[in-house]
Amino acid sequence: MIMTTHHYTESGLDNVFIEGILIERDDEGDEVITIPAINELHRVIAIGIVSHEKGMSGPELRYLRSEMGLTQAELATVVHRDKQSIGRWERGEVEIDSTAETLIRQMAIEKLNLPFRDGIDTLSQRSVPTAETQPIKIHAKDGGNSGYSLAA
Repeated sequence: MIMTTHHYTESGLDNVFIEGILIERDDEGDEVITIPAINELHRVIAIGIVSHEKGMSGPELRYLRSEMGLTQAELATVVHRDKQSIGRWERGEVEIDSTAETLIRQMAIEKLNLPFRDGIDTLSQRSVPTAETQPIKIHAKDGGNSGYSLAA
């Protein structure tokens, strides 16, 4: 078994990297990666998104919306937009409105019960559109068997 960094695109995001994940070899010699405690991993990814220093990307918005169990139409109702606007934000066709993003971050913290205690003022300061991709680096404790945390 080898410990490595895995580019976790299975989440639907291009910017998630898990450090310390175990790679094993199957009977045919192919590399096999098993991701234990997937729900906990997805929760840590959500924490990474809401704690970004700058605005979230469209795919990150889609990820949070899905984790909260909302349709585009349901989220649109909350942020007083139409569902087409949500779709455009998620596809990256239009920048996410900063006020709506702040509300979405706060909503994710509440609905997903995330351990994030910064106030709305901090969330608002972070909800600024950016073209810069912000990596989410996650540390797998004991290969993920003992959970996950955001890497420093």
